[in-house]
Amino acid sequence: MNALTRMITVAVAVAVAVAVAVAVAVAVGVGVVAVSPAALFAQTAQAPAAIDQFARLQEELRRTHGSGDAAAYLAGSRSMYAFLNGSPRAMLQLMSAETFAGKPDEALHTFAQFVAMGQANEEVLTSKSFDPLRDLPRYQSIHADMAANTAAKTTAEEVFQLQSAARIPEDIDYDPQTKQFYISTVLGKQILQVNTSGGTKLFASAPDQWPMMALKVDSRRHSLWATEVALDGFAAVAKEDWGRSAILEYDLRSGKLLHRIEGPPKAALGDMALAANGDPIVSDGEHGGVYRVDRNTQRVARIDAGDFVSPQTPAVLADGKHILVPDYVRGVALLDLNTQHVEWLPMDGKHALSGIDGLYAIGNTLIATQNGISPERVVQFTLTAQKTGVLSESIIERATPTLGDPTHGVVVGDYFYYVANSGWDILDEHGVVKEGKTMTAPAIMRAKLTRPG
Repeated sequence: MNALTRMITVAVAVAVAVAVAVAVAVAVGVGVVAVSPAALFAQTAQAPAAIDQFARLQEELRRTHGSGDAAAYLAGSRSMYAFLNGSPRAMLQLMSAETFAGKPDEALHTFAQFVAMGQANEEVLTSKSFDPLRDLPRYQSIHADMAANTAAKTTAEEVFQLQSAARIPEDIDYDPQTKQFYISTVLGKQILQVNTSGGTKLFASAPDQWPMMALKVDSRRHSLWATEVALDGFAAVAKEDWGRSAILEYDLRSGKLLHRIEGPPKAALGDMALAANGDPIVSDGEHGGVYRVDRNTQRVARIDAGDFVSPQTPAVLADGKHILVPDYVRGVALLDLNTQHVEWLPMDGKHALSGIDGLYAIGNTLIATQNGISPERVVQFTLTAQKTGVLSESIIERATPTLGDPTHGVVVGDYFYYVANSGWDILDEHGVVKEGKTMTAPAIMRAKLTRPG
């Protein structure tokens, strides 16, 4: 998935959950040009301040709750809510702190906003920390409304299922010239070429035998860009490689590896987009960096100023000056490529914009795969003309038997194709299939997009 790989995404999500749980439970070959990393990293930002701030906020929540200081705990929860831009998880944290501070009216107002954002999280809400609210008539009414958010809904249809060789499909893209899909696999450590009927053949194997993550087709320049990531703690990766990433360029016609570019140290380059000139833009979901790769010089330069905790798949805008960056925990930000200024799209208690793995922009339409909210969903947003806010949203798929950690997608004509059941949800933190779980055939779904106006 991810900018962030799935295992790292889970770790970050758990980190956010810890902030909630402080109150909820206690109260994420030949001809190949090898490029030296030391010569390439032109990093324009220092240590990712957002990650540091996030850690400090979490520690403050632990400390104040542990000491029983309800006022300080509530103040810290409000700071976390602001930092996470009003995300659903931040709402649960705030709701718990308001309950802890004996403010049931405020807690119920927050709960109502959580539900209005299309969310449901019964597991968290059964915590004893919400016992003071449970018998209140308004709580029961809001809780009843929440049930509607768990109802299955879909406008999508299955296009084909992948063969068993596609073990944990991650990213997907499409070459309009040959009408072929390309799909990366994590446990398979491969890139597969798949026709529109699901017929599959091997395009390339990971040169370092690390999980294959992001990929993007540059049909105009006959290139396919991809990343392989030695996921930290992953059983299928040699321990001495943990924490390394590589950016790969293949010849789209022959499958020949043209360039292998070592990624920044300790980075997980799990997601990618292509700028208009063909430069890959990759994100590091572990340490918060967003990087641009010069396709001519193979130089890797950091393009953000440290505002992200866990950036995922960027969406490049038509003006060439901005990208939309989904942060798994903070929501969606409009990043100015010239100034590094970030403007966060407001959630306003209406639109859940966190937990996004894949993000795709067409004009004022934004399509997102969200495997970090509850319930998971694929959704279409309509943005303002300035791309600084959300006007409306419509569900493509939510809470269906088809979904199992949806990862990425691609727009082909009037349709959005996406990996519906990647299988990440049956893996443990070491990338091993959980006991009693069985890998099922991954499905590629598609839904016709609705265009505003």
